[in-house]
Amino acid sequence: MLSGRSFTTRLTLAMAILLFAYGALVALLGRHVASEHEQETLQRLSHGLARHIVEHWPEISLPDRDRADRAARESVLSMLMVVNPGIQVYLLDADGKVADYLGEPGMVRQDQVDLQVVRAFLAGESLPLRGTDPMGSKTPLIFSAARFKPRSGDLRPPGYLYIVLDGPARSAVAGQLSLRRVWQGAAALALMGLFVIVGLEVFLVRRLTRPLQELARRIRDYRLKATHPGDSAERLAPSGSPGGDEVRAISAAFDAMTCRIEGQSARELEQASAHREMMAGVAHDLRTPLTALHGHLEALAGSGLQHSPVRDRVLATALAQSDKVRRLSQQLFELAALQSVSQVLHRERFRLDELVVDAVQKFELVDRPAPVTLDGASPGRLELDGDLQLIERALTNLIDNAIQHAPGAAPVRVSVRQDGAQVKILVEDAGPGLPAELARRLEQGQSLRDPPLKRISGGVGGLGLAIAQRVAMLHGGTLRSLPAPAGGTRLCLALPLAA
Repeated sequence: MLSGRSFTTRLTLAMAILLFAYGALVALLGRHVASEHEQETLQRLSHGLARHIVEHWPEISLPDRDRADRAARESVLSMLMVVNPGIQVYLLDADGKVADYLGEPGMVRQDQVDLQVVRAFLAGESLPLRGTDPMGSKTPLIFSAARFKPRSGDLRPPGYLYIVLDGPARSAVAGQLSLRRVWQGAAALALMGLFVIVGLEVFLVRRLTRPLQELARRIRDYRLKATHPGDSAERLAPSGSPGGDEVRAISAAFDAMTCRIEGQSARELEQASAHREMMAGVAHDLRTPLTALHGHLEALAGSGLQHSPVRDRVLATALAQSDKVRRLSQQLFELAALQSVSQVLHRERFRLDELVVDAVQKFELVDRPAPVTLDGASPGRLELDGDLQLIERALTNLIDNAIQHAPGAAPVRVSVRQDGAQVKILVEDAGPGLPAELARRLEQGQSLRDPPLKRISGGVGGLGLAIAQRVAMLHGGTLRSLPAPAGGTRLCLALPLAA
């Protein structure tokens, strides 16, 4: 119920519940203490009532009403009604049995009184003491008691005068008054608690939670700033000393952490930028002389001068190696250029299905050891919003990479299908499969260039796939390796369709 509320609201409600619970506990304890005090006071004030009656009206101790002095009884009742109309007067024998009741006949429901409490009262033990209610109530009541003086000629020990001070009449009136006062006290307590809660909300809770709210805001702002690399880290500099309470200590630790993160991020960005600039420079420096060298080799091969089998074989090998180095330098240059940007620079709307068909036909026209085929039914019109040249470059790299690893004349299969708001281009070959490290990085969506992949034979590998992966990321897509039941490699280039 409280999980979706703010910390301030939860703290306020928790304090309100505790305050009301404390108020209810205080009210209950107060009521109990007040009742105990009231009964102790009444019992102390009436402590000598029974003894006074026994001393001044000894005639009431006669067990026979005909022999008892009726005037004495009436005088006692009149006096008691004036003093306390709610009391009840009983005559007990020596065993605690009710011998007579000074009042309306037929009211006695329990004719045996616990004498142990009566003897404790006569012995002067601490009050309040509660005894048996002859009216049949299960609740012990406060009383006053005195022992009759022995008479000459009595065959049995004298009994007791037992006066219940908290009878039904008094309890009914006191209960109404107490209930009214309890409700009045509860209402006053609730009103006072409301004012206290409002005061705590305004002056304490918000004041106590303001540092936490400020820290949460700063953490949220830092998270937003972290998604925009162009924001300056100077705005996240430490704002206070590490001393103070726990919230300030957390805030200071957060400030120190953000400074370290920003510093490390800045250093990594500088290193990555320097690495990209170096790669682009090296590729640029290599591309011009290699292009010239390759042109000269081609001219030499086509000149027809001094043909011989050895010369032709050496020249073909030199041309192949030159073309390989030229393609490698071109890929390095393209990868460095793609890594230096964070968004697609030349966006346009084009039909991806037609681009895939054109790319496959381009490979069909070239004499390749492994044919390239377009599998599956046509998915229909598929439009993409992005850089056509980059998408074509990524698709060409995937197909070219599959051709290089396909054994013999095994075909390279290219298929296109729509999956919701995405289009998936599958390139499959029957080769030996991807290296374990490269497949792991593709599966986890990690970069294929940081750190660079090392070939077993030496050198850097995976440049074509790295370019395709970077192009997919720039367009909001992915490059993944899918399971190939028949063996080989199955790569999936997923791109979002135009809205």
